[in-house]
Amino acid sequence: MMKLTKKRKVAEAKVDKNKIYSLSEAASLVKEINCTKFDSSVDLHVRLGVDPKKADQAIRGTVSLPHGTGKTKRVLVLCTPDKEAEAKGAGADHVGLDEFIQKIEGGWTDIDVIVATPAVMPKIGKLGKILGPRNLMPNPKTGTVTNDVAGAVNDPKGGKIAFKVDKAGIIHASIGRVSFSPEKIAENTNELINALIKLKPSTAKGTYLKGISLASSMSPGISVDTKTFIH
Repeated sequence: MMKLTKKRKVAEAKVDKNKIYSLSEAASLVKEINCTKFDSSVDLHVRLGVDPKKADQAIRGTVSLPHGTGKTKRVLVLCTPDKEAEAKGAGADHVGLDEFIQKIEGGWTDIDVIVATPAVMPKIGKLGKILGPRNLMPNPKTGTVTNDVAGAVNDPKGGKIAFKVDKAGIIHASIGRVSFSPEKIAENTNELINALIKLKPSTAKGTYLKGISLASSMSPGISVDTKTFIH
């Protein structure tokens, strides 16, 4: 078992593990218990009452956070030459096709978002085994397979994030930084939770929002009251 640092012990002591906090309380507390010297990510973890093995319950989608994530997203655009100028003009960090396919096949995944035009999808389909597990594979459902290259680049740069339920039925997403005010953390959290509620499958049985927690990097999780949200 990993030995807890003094700062982590102090942080652990401030969180009542038997208490379910209101969103406003959790948003304030997650800032207070941060034990890193850098501007840590604030992550939201939502346990859903779904069976991810069923296609209609494999929740995934995108949402634009009102205050962004506080992190600059690195965007790669895979496209034909006629779309390169549009991608570069929108602020894409990398633009091209064959050379990047080769780099990815060699193990390079130093990007946060990959956008592709429909015309090149047959070429990059073989990258699924590498990009899929990293949630980087372009997908029409998340708006990353499109001819509107500029819009697809601007979305993540402006705070749009993609989310996908894992095998355990949990959504993990970065919704801000500890430098954000409690109000911004709460508003970003609300935006993602409301997006998840709208995606509730009609076939899902029982409680949909089973558990919600907020945590910053290397800090304990804070349980948030699911009853705060209408679902």
